Amino acid sequence: MTDSLPLILLVTGTFLLAGLVKGVIGLGLPTVAMGLLGLTMPPVEAAALLLVPSLVTNLWQLFAGPRFGALLHRLRGMMLGIVAGTLAGAGLIAGAAGPAATAALGGALLLYGIVGLFKPRLRVPAGAEPWAGPLAGAATGLVTGATGVFVVPAVPYLGSLGLERDDLVQALGLSFTVSTLALAAGLAWHGALGAGTAGVSLLALVPALLGMAAGGWLRARVRPETFRLCFFLGLLVLGGELLWRGFR
Repeated sequence: MTDSLPLILLVTGTFLLAGLVKGVIGLGLPTVAMGLLGLTMPPVEAAALLLVPSLVTNLWQLFAGPRFGALLHRLRGMMLGIVAGTLAGAGLIAGAAGPAATAALGGALLLYGIVGLFKPRLRVPAGAEPWAGPLAGAATGLVTGATGVFVVPAVPYLGSLGLERDDLVQALGLSFTVSTLALAAGLAWHGALGAGTAGVSLLALVPALLGMAAGGWLRARVRPETFRLCFFLGLLVLGGELLWRGFR
């Protein structure tokens, strides 16, 4: 990867938009970044670029809530599953070439878009959490390792636990933070992180934070549900395009 002007412009525009989405609806930065960057570069490079912005913005979200310790204790099985699944699957995105990796990324975005639009009403009983959490975490980790997208099935699962809004936001921050760190470890293990990539990822943090600030301003002026609908429809289009590219 070269530090060319077109790359810098692409990364700046992508993370401004991705940060804007996260600022409005509280999630979506890695998903948007992977989807847009995946149109112009291999998914493994896109995944490496999103690491620093994803980590910093999710740490911000994680420690903004008051119940970190309680949530960590409740979700520890899921978090361990995410780490194990991501490390086991990271070789897929690091080793996948061209069409297969692009198609996998497109499929993940399509799935997330469908789940987000239809919002299935799921509920996991408290007694099932000891085994459902690790399973959901491992599945999320495998998807993360294969595509760099770490929202499926983590987001639907966390939404099924009946958490209060602030707790859900903090739980999402916890899940995304663990996924980001596990993905970074997996990519490093497979030699997919270079000094140049890390530098560009660090630079991407600035537009991501600016985008989040703009999203916070926009959130007070636009109905979040309307924005969320546009977001998931956009994911369907983006995922379909990537899937088509992968199979053509």
